[in-house]
Amino acid sequence: MSSKITPLCIDHVVLRTTQLQKMIDFYCDVLGCSIESQASAKFGLTQLRAGSSLIDLVVVDSEIGRLGGEAPGRYGNNMDHFCLQIAPVEEETLKLIFENAGVAAGEIQTRNGAEGFGPSLYIRDPDSNQVELRSRLGSA
Repeated sequence: MSSKITPLCIDHVVLRTTQLQKMIDFYCDVLGCSIESQASAKFGLTQLRAGSSLIDLVVVDSEIGRLGGEAPGRYGNNMDHFCLQIAPVEEETLKLIFENAGVAAGEIQTRNGAEGFGPSLYIRDPDSNQVELRSRLGSA
């Protein structure tokens, strides 16, 4: 295991939408993605496969979509977060890295990503963009 964070690739991005079917049509019919999974309308998540990565579409007025605030628009945010896959790092090492950098980090939880379920956590960059870090194997 590494003693530092080593990004491997972008695992997924999460886009918020009020036009789910149009977004599915665009990403699948125009850009060649395919539907990986669709959750219930209440949960509001559709995952599209884009090579080795995922594009998650979240309906704004769904359970998880409401967490992101107002609907996206020309001047509003439509990206909920992006996720970086990182090489395995011990949990204590991650805590120390973030503490030394003055970065607040969420709890490590098991979440789904482009390569299945694995440990991940959320942080925010200096512009308050939410970044998910997830590990392929072992500790996040």
